[in-house]
Amino acid sequence: MRFTRISKAVAVGAAAALALSACAASTGNTNNSSAAGSSEAATGGEVRVVEVNAFSSFNSNTAKGNVDINSKIAYTTTSSFNYIDNNLEIVKNEQFGKYEVVSEDPLTVKYTINEGVTWSDGEAIDADDMLLAWAVMSARFDDAKFDEEGAVTEGTQYFQYAGDTSGLSLTDVPEVGDDNRSVTLTYSKPFADWEISFGVLTPAHVAAEKAGMDQAALSKLIMETPKGDPEKPAETNKELKAVADFWNTGYDTKTMPDDESLYLSSGPFIVDSIVPDQSMTLVRNEAYNWGPMPKVDSIVVRYIGEAPAQVQALKNGEVDIIAPQASADTLEQLEALGDAVVVEKGEQLSYDHLDLNFSGVFKDENVRKAFMHAVPRQQIVDTILKKLDPEATPLDSQLFVPANAAYAESAANNGSSEFQEANIETAKELLDGKTPEVKIMYNKDNPNRVDAYTLIAESAGQAGFKVVDGGLGGSEWGAALGTGTYDASIFGWISSGVGVTGVPQIFGSESSSNFSGFKSAEADALMDELIVTTDRAEQEKLQIQIDKLIWDSGYGLPLFQPVGVDAYSSNIEGVQYMPNQTGVWWNFWDWSVKQ
Repeated sequence: MRFTRISKAVAVGAAAALALSACAASTGNTNNSSAAGSSEAATGGEVRVVEVNAFSSFNSNTAKGNVDINSKIAYTTTSSFNYIDNNLEIVKNEQFGKYEVVSEDPLTVKYTINEGVTWSDGEAIDADDMLLAWAVMSARFDDAKFDEEGAVTEGTQYFQYAGDTSGLSLTDVPEVGDDNRSVTLTYSKPFADWEISFGVLTPAHVAAEKAGMDQAALSKLIMETPKGDPEKPAETNKELKAVADFWNTGYDTKTMPDDESLYLSSGPFIVDSIVPDQSMTLVRNEAYNWGPMPKVDSIVVRYIGEAPAQVQALKNGEVDIIAPQASADTLEQLEALGDAVVVEKGEQLSYDHLDLNFSGVFKDENVRKAFMHAVPRQQIVDTILKKLDPEATPLDSQLFVPANAAYAESAANNGSSEFQEANIETAKELLDGKTPEVKIMYNKDNPNRVDAYTLIAESAGQAGFKVVDGGLGGSEWGAALGTGTYDASIFGWISSGVGVTGVPQIFGSESSSNFSGFKSAEADALMDELIVTTDRAEQEKLQIQIDKLIWDSGYGLPLFQPVGVDAYSSNIEGVQYMPNQTGVWWNFWDWSVKQ
């Protein structure tokens, strides 16, 4: 066995997304063979990859569809203007199109898609697709008001975008040009993440058809519909709502659709078949030639939750690449495979956490903080991580990981020191004789999450809580996030490693990815300032303040930063470690099978 430890300090503003690929739609590495436009000859063959979660949607940009496996499939089937390499650098893909800053003041950016770039049905990718993406990512038309439970009380919320909309909301209606191949965005304020926050999402011609109109009519609708104003909610625009309703839910499926328009590709691969909750097969998109070219002919994705089963499948030659939620036992099992496998171990830009809903049993801040005091964070780390990383400690920030320069200062000031280990007596004092029932939702197919739940339930029970097991399997746990069917959840956010818009995406009061219902006018104001701040030091100061507000609210607890472990057959070449959300997939076009 060849073993590599990869550890590098990275500057990450926040845990950006459960799996949000936003518009950095394709990612690459830094060697010459995988630069955009690589023309190396294909080697053919098939690579078989394991993922923990089961596929559930062809739209990974909705709050419901934003699960890691959905984003990874989208990553192979979607192209855009740039990508992120494994040094966390933004790389332009000028074979797809170009973007340029036309003006610094006001910030004005022009995006132009190259001629000949198409969806897999032959339809051109053009300004219509960018206009739809802009409508989604800017929340331009929303005028909804929400109650404390997050339900709409007046007005309309149209597109349920998983990412942050505050950046694109700074733009006015795009200017279309170059024979409908370009759009120009003008920002009213500087936007820190402009370069990674816009691109093509889904086909406009499909959304138009599903809403009963043509593509030109959809673009006209987007350009002419007035901006929404929550202070003056208007009557719902039925045409726009029909488009949004399809975009929000129309791509959700565990099976292979009969309607081919639901899985069109603009990237190197296209989905060929699905076995629900078991596997998916991707094959080459024969039309694609506007970016890094893949070497293999097909990729098979197997869904295997438990790490031992992943290792066994690798040992048996049933799969080629695994990236399990690892433990020390996992490493021992991999070591036993000898030179048949290559193992890479490194830091991940992710964290496991326990979130508490700001409603129901946890509407009372004292009950939230009582539960936080009942969580044995140190025991969880000792059980799950210590053998894998003897230096592992509980994670003490919601916005930073220890590799970040601001982590120590934030952890020292945010109040995390009160929650290092379970304090049952303090929890009992805060409960004052109450015995609340708490349902905890988590992925029961993930052994680390099972261990965390078990330890939390046992400890919380000692404080007087009645804990109900709300574990879900397959793709069900991701779909349950934000539904109000549980009181607490255990899951993980993982960052792209670039930018700061992940902060309002998760913690913004009106964000679709704010699953717990956390609301803070003070934090919102700081987040509004954060996204228009381009100086790194100033960004860190703002995030330190936001981190403290989150802790003070009784939001929940970060648990730990996982250790990443990738393992692959020695018959596979081109796999390189990546700490962000794309993981082993980040340079899938470099994968090849030894001849």
